[in-house]
Amino acid sequence: MNTIKKHIPNFITLLNLFCGTIAVMFAVVEQYEYAALFVLMGIFFDFFDGLVARLLNVQSKLGLELDSLADLVTSCVVPGIVMYHLLSHSVRKESFAPHLFEAKTALFNRQIAIEFTAELFIPLVGILLTLAGAYRLAKFNLDDRQSTSFVGLPVPAMALFMLSLPLIQLHSDVGFLHALLENPYVLIGIVVLFSFLMNAELPLFSLKFKKPRKIDIVFPILLLFLSLLAVLFFQWVAIPLIILLYVLLSMIQNFIVKKSPSH
Repeated sequence: MNTIKKHIPNFITLLNLFCGTIAVMFAVVEQYEYAALFVLMGIFFDFFDGLVARLLNVQSKLGLELDSLADLVTSCVVPGIVMYHLLSHSVRKESFAPHLFEAKTALFNRQIAIEFTAELFIPLVGILLTLAGAYRLAKFNLDDRQSTSFVGLPVPAMALFMLSLPLIQLHSDVGFLHALLENPYVLIGIVVLFSFLMNAELPLFSLKFKKPRKIDIVFPILLLFLSLLAVLFFQWVAIPLIILLYVLLSMIQNFIVKKSPSH
């Protein structure tokens, strides 16, 4: 019975990986609604596996490593693919310089000309999200400061932000948002910002409510309340707003804690 019990959280983690793999397939063919749905399911399993492991008292190093591998697919590979597509479409629409340089090579005794264009290289910037997310996951496994809070933006939050962008394009009728999300410079800026946030020495609160201090309860509750209002008023646009609000509230909390006399 104990053997079965210790594998229950790992099975849930594999469900996260299963959802992430399906999400990759949908992201590749630009079926963003389904990709977002499976990412959301994977993030649910990612939260649930840790909860079950704590309840059953069966935390293990295997589970920790497996969790990171699942998150790498669900919350790093998928948003990288999505951003690749968004950048690819934006570069074509903005009519970047079509030709950078050309190289000729011999392959199987045939001369092949390879044209290097902005359309080929600039979308690859999106994969930086995958690399930065992988680096953040590796650091997380070695950092004992993140048992009750986070240092740097968690990769699921980044994934939700990125998956929301094409959904806003599909379902929102706010014109200036469409213009922003079709601008390659804006998209590259988003990639750089979130790659930094994931690996910055920036303390962020969690929703576990484990600490006894009032301030550690007030800000998560405030986030939940403002998130509900954002969903009611802004619908799809609420998702990136909530992620940015989470970072902002965490920074305000950090500032208050540092300024308090008891700190």
